Amino acid sequence: MAPGDVSEETWSDLQKAGEILSQVFDETIPRIEPEVSQFEIADFAETRIRDLDGSPAFPVNININEEASHAIPTPADESTFGDADLVTLDMGVHVNGWCSDAAVTIDLSGTHDELVAASDAALAAALRTIEAGVHTGTVGHSIEQAIRDRGFRPVVNLAGHGLGHYDAHTAPMLPNTGSDNGIELSEGDVLAVETFATTGRGRVTEGSDERIFRLDTDRPVRDRRSRKLLDTLRETRRNLPFTTRWYDISGLTMTVRNLENKGVLKSDPVLKAERGALVSQSEHTAIVTANGCTVTTR
Repeated sequence: MAPGDVSEETWSDLQKAGEILSQVFDETIPRIEPEVSQFEIADFAETRIRDLDGSPAFPVNININEEASHAIPTPADESTFGDADLVTLDMGVHVNGWCSDAAVTIDLSGTHDELVAASDAALAAALRTIEAGVHTGTVGHSIEQAIRDRGFRPVVNLAGHGLGHYDAHTAPMLPNTGSDNGIELSEGDVLAVETFATTGRGRVTEGSDERIFRLDTDRPVRDRRSRKLLDTLRETRRNLPFTTRWYDISGLTMTVRNLENKGVLKSDPVLKAERGALVSQSEHTAIVTANGCTVTTR
C-alpha cells in the first residue's frame, strides 16, 4: 500500500523506477574494470535503462577519486578506468517522471575498503533513522557519526535531497552532518539518501567541466534552434537534467551555451574534493513511511 498521499499509480511508477535501477546496477558493476572505457560503461547503463522501459533521470555519473559529483564521459572521451581508481557510479531512472536515484563506489585498487565501508555504514544509519516526524538534522547526525567513527570526514557541502515529479532535486535536503536547520520528514516524502565520506578536508568545490544541463527558467526564445531544443526538453525532460550527446540537433553545443548565457538553462559543474583526496558515495532512494522507510533501489 502506498504511504501518505502517494497515489497507487505513482507508487507503482516509483517501484518500477527503483527495480529498473537495481537491475542496471547489477549488470553494470561487474563491467567496471581497469582499462575499460568509461564512456562504454555510461552508454551501456543508459541503453539498458531504456531497454527496460525506463528513461535516465540524469546522465550516468562516473566520478573518479577526488570527483564527488557530475562527472560524465563523452563519446570523444577516451578515458579508461585505472587499476588504482576509486570509482563512483551514480545513476537514476524515471518512469512517467517519477524517479529513482542510487550510487555505489567501487574500489579498483583494493586498498580503500574502509573508506567505502564508511559511506555504506552512513547510508545504513540514515535509512535506519528515517521515518515520518524525524528531523532532517537528526538524519544528518546519524550520517556524520557513522563516517567520523570510521576515521573519515563527511562532505559538509553535499546533501541528499527530495525527488519530485520530473525533478531530480527538490526539498527536503538531507545534510551529511548534524544540523538544527531543516524540517521534519513527512510520510510519502521521496528521498535520494546519499552519503559522502572523504579522506580530505570535507568540502568540495566546482571544477571547470560542465556537461550536464537542465531547464532553469522557461521563457520564449526567438531563434529556431533554441525553440526546437526547448520544445524537446519540455516534452521529454521538463526539469530533469540532460546532456548534449542525447540529442541530434544541428548546432546544439552553441545553442545550449546561448540558452545558458540567457539564464534559460543551468549547468551542473563537476564537484571535486582537493587534489589527492578521495571521496566515496553511497546512495539509495527511500520513501518515508509512518514507522520507517521503503527503499526502492535494493
